[in-house]
Amino acid sequence: MKLERITCNPKIMNGQPCIRNLRLTVRRVLEILAVYPDRLELRQEFPELEDEDIRQALLFTSSYLADKIIELHISDETAA
Repeated sequence: MKLERITCNPKIMNGQPCIRNLRLTVRRVLEILAVYPDRLELRQEFPELEDEDIRQALLFTSSYLADKIIELHISDETAA
């Protein structure tokens, strides 16, 4: 997996993973996606953020999530 748009520089945002050495962290990109589900509105607010930036931020983040099974309690109210 090649993530050339994800950069880490100790002099930028305390070394947090950023997009293309901008002061835009991967974490912030995820928050932006949650707040702006409409890509057109997202583009208006963050014109520097490109589709490939978003794709790589999602790939980078997903690589840190371990696959594990979480047991959910099913109550009688939710059972169909």
